[in-house]
Amino acid sequence: MTTTAKPLPADPLAGRAVDRLVRRPEVGALLGALLVFAFFSLATERFLSPAGVATWLDDASTLGIAAVAVALLMIGGEFDLSAGVMTASTALVTAVLATRLGWNTWLALLVSLVFALAVGALNGWLVVRTGLPSFIVTLGAFLALQGLNLGVTRLVTGTVQVSGMRSADGYASAGYFFASTIDVGGTAFRVSILWWLGVTALAAVVLLRTRFGNWVFAVGGNATAARAVGVPVRRTKILLFMTTAAAAWLVGSINILRFTSVQANQGIGLEFQFIIAAVIGGCLLTGGFGSAIGAAIGALIFGMARQGIVYANWNSDWFQLFLGAMLLAAVLVNNALRRRAERVRR
Repeated sequence: MTTTAKPLPADPLAGRAVDRLVRRPEVGALLGALLVFAFFSLATERFLSPAGVATWLDDASTLGIAAVAVALLMIGGEFDLSAGVMTASTALVTAVLATRLGWNTWLALLVSLVFALAVGALNGWLVVRTGLPSFIVTLGAFLALQGLNLGVTRLVTGTVQVSGMRSADGYASAGYFFASTIDVGGTAFRVSILWWLGVTALAAVVLLRTRFGNWVFAVGGNATAARAVGVPVRRTKILLFMTTAAAAWLVGSINILRFTSVQANQGIGLEFQFIIAAVIGGCLLTGGFGSAIGAAIGALIFGMARQGIVYANWNSDWFQLFLGAMLLAAVLVNNALRRRAERVRR
């Protein structure tokens, strides 16, 4: 007589843990970051040296600050193609006021912040008022700011550069706040890394623990349904555009205080890097799905790959190939995770 062993029942706890994991948009980015970290750690010794770590964290930090804000905007269902140029615009406003008009650096920073918020509010208002795609509206803002940067800078300085921030009043204290370094075990780490972590933590809390965060997911998922249940769709979208502009101001302020000069054509192309980092971090181009922490991890992948290729003495052209492959893989993984998460919710 023979007996057949009954199959063991599936572990329900393990199943629920997997289900909870796939609901997290940043899972794919985290796995990608671990893969990139392991690869370059084996490929080059400089990657894990203290100076190497400080360099790729610094590279990721300014990108990550803006990418986190862009991720919130994308979750809300919109794009901002003017975010990259805005980093230069705000730096130019600060530099011109501080070096040409003799304003205190802090006052110049405050005015450039107001300028950024005004442009962000205008972008948001035009999108919600006209119903035009944010791609078109912010493309117009991108071109307008680019022309304004070049025209005003050449008019004021006769060149396409503004320099001399180091001699401006208030530069020392502002520079310490935005662009200093912190010594850790004999290695200088940029304070921008702390700004990046702080912005990411704040955005994650707002997105996951506040009513405004629920509004962001709602307007990005289905704006009509969100409006029907009382979500202030217009106000939410305008605030998201202003948040993106404020993040670009922070990046521009860090750059002008670190390098003490700014080029009028600076920042062009950064808007695509912000969007790519957000997509790698789990944001869908269709809105309603994404993560602030994922966008920060996406920026970290950017920083590790860009510096890792340099440390490995590879041609920097390979970075573009890596970027394209990462973007395509991220979109496929994000779509798969979202479909799995929707099945789990049912």
